[in-house]
Amino acid sequence: MKNIKVVTWTETVQGKEATADTTTLLDMMIKMMKPEDAPRGLDNFRIMNRLDKAFTKAKTSGTLILEEQDYSFLKERIEKDVPAAWGAIPKAAEAVELFMEAESEVKE
Repeated sequence: MKNIKVVTWTETVQGKEATADTTTLLDMMIKMMKPEDAPRGLDNFRIMNRLDKAFTKAKTSGTLILEEQDYSFLKERIEKDVPAAWGAIPKAAEAVELFMEAESEVKE
């Protein structure tokens, strides 16, 4: 399992203040995928379902908790698909770096 601190920030979108966070960033990145690149199949369906539940919990708990398979899926998406321009948004950059540096929870 991976535990990732959720980073929250406010940005101006089309002249209006909007709140974003780590889960918003990850969700947006998945939804921005080209349809032909979007994952398909039952295993990916289940990953998306678990991600949706994890994102919802993270919004209230402040920690995104992911199974290794789900973390690996998102990590690969970030490595391949994160828009470079997001690096100019300090809190988005912090969210991505915290995600990429997440360590596995040791089970005893």
